[in-house]
Amino acid sequence: MGLPEIQHAIETLSTEQQTALLDWLAERDRHQWDAELERDFSPGGAGMDFLDRVKAQVRQGESVPMGKG
Repeated sequence: MGLPEIQHAIETLSTEQQTALLDWLAERDRHQWDAELERDFSPGGAGMDFLDRVKAQVRQGESVPMGKG
């Protein structure tokens, strides 16, 4: 089934079913986002270089943690 068929099928759903589908998609997206953040900021992850630079800036007094400025 392609995207046009899926879109048509969604249009045939009741308002309540469309709302339930939207809720499900949003929850699925939140879980995927959480998993991506977990991967990125785990050892060896893509975000670790950034995190290390920020920590170095804080140690050197170039930045302060939020809420402490």
